[in-house]
Amino acid sequence: MLSDGEIAHLRGLLEAAFVGDPEDAFRDIDWEHAIGGTHVLLELDRTIVAHASVVERAIRVAGHLLRTGYVEAVATAPEHQRTGLGTLVMEEVGALIQAEYQLGALGTGEHGFYERLGWQTWKGPTSVRTPNGEVRTPDEDGYVMVLETPTTPRLDPGDPISCDLRTGDAW
Repeated sequence: MLSDGEIAHLRGLLEAAFVGDPEDAFRDIDWEHAIGGTHVLLELDRTIVAHASVVERAIRVAGHLLRTGYVEAVATAPEHQRTGLGTLVMEEVGALIQAEYQLGALGTGEHGFYERLGWQTWKGPTSVRTPNGEVRTPDEDGYVMVLETPTTPRLDPGDPISCDLRTGDAW
């Protein structure tokens, strides 16, 4: 369990890592999406310098409702970016997903980083499941990536994919 000081440091790391385009800023809702799952942390000199969170979500593909490890809040402190620490965190995340879930999923614009770790871009249309049925999320098409596991059923990456409804960004 993280102390209040560690949580404050982690929030600061996430906010600093996403500085730049205001559309990409790390917000309170992003933090809410990241908590409640398994946090993978990398520390140097007893200071958290990289992080990713895996939260359970229900992703549906071609009629299969899959127990999915959804990756949130992947970040490395700016002074440690491009040193391999993010890769180390994501390798641990991949191992966790492989062991505990039917599928891994995440939303990103950084496809190259994840592709080299075995993730693939989902090519089919995206939607969110609401109480009124599925609602297309065309702005997310080509943004979602998946990681198959030993328990993933045979999937066609061109099939429709949908996620459960949540506050904030669906994906």
